[in-house]
Amino acid sequence: MSKIHFEITTPERQVLKDEVDSVTATTMSGEVTILPGHIALIAPLASGELRVKRGEQEEYLAVAGGFLEVRPEPAGDPHKTKVIILADSAERLEEIESAKAEEARERARKAMEEYRVTDAEKFTEATAAFERAVAQLKVARRKHARGKTSSL
Repeated sequence: MSKIHFEITTPERQVLKDEVDSVTATTMSGEVTILPGHIALIAPLASGELRVKRGEQEEYLAVAGGFLEVRPEPAGDPHKTKVIILADSAERLEEIESAKAEEARERARKAMEEYRVTDAEKFTEATAAFERAVAQLKVARRKHARGKTSSL
């Protein structure tokens, strides 16, 4: 069965690089699942949960902003698909601390209230921080629901 060559990178580090079966991400237009043989695509990412599946294993990451690129590999296997994500931030499930994410969400919420009508730039920054914290919390809930992490 064909695989997807998957890479996710932030400005600070390469978060994950692996051969996988599928990638599900939240774009600005909605959720998209990439399977081997997918057509070429470039899409801006929304803050949210990213799911990478390999066999029966699933790995969850919290992603905040960036871009998703899907491209068929022209050399060798014509069914080999490459998915590259350049994310503003990305954290694997095991890296997320729920308490810190909850504190960040609350700080961002307060900042949004404070800057809503007084400073558009700070309001936008606070909104991005809020969305990033919400994505972290969504992924962190999976850790608590399972009682363990899964890793590729």
